Amino acid sequence: MPDLFGINGTALQLRSQRMGVLASNIANAGTPGYKAKDIDFTAALRAAEGGTDVSSAIDKATLYRVPVMPSLDGNTVELQNEQLAFSENAVGYAATLEFIRGRVDTVTRALKGD
Repeated sequence: MPDLFGINGTALQLRSQRMGVLASNIANAGTPGYKAKDIDFTAALRAAEGGTDVSSAIDKATLYRVPVMPSLDGNTVELQNEQLAFSENAVGYAATLEFIRGRVDTVTRALKGD
């Protein structure tokens, strides 16, 4: 089944995990001392393509953000940057999901003989 979706299945998993990390950052924007993180999608995808399992690829590609303007309470979330990253990731997720749906539709039609 992984060959059916190629790298897109892995990309969807990575984007989903990244969405969770970014949502956590946004939710903790007002939490003193919270350190924002992000998953380097490209690095994680390369690692997964190279044979590393997805969870290890995510662990290796998860980094703390360095804020442009650190807050006095030690929180490193820059809300505008997080919202932008979340939106960009959501678009990538939707595009990947649409590709997979198209692939499933193609296989379904082939099995039905359409």
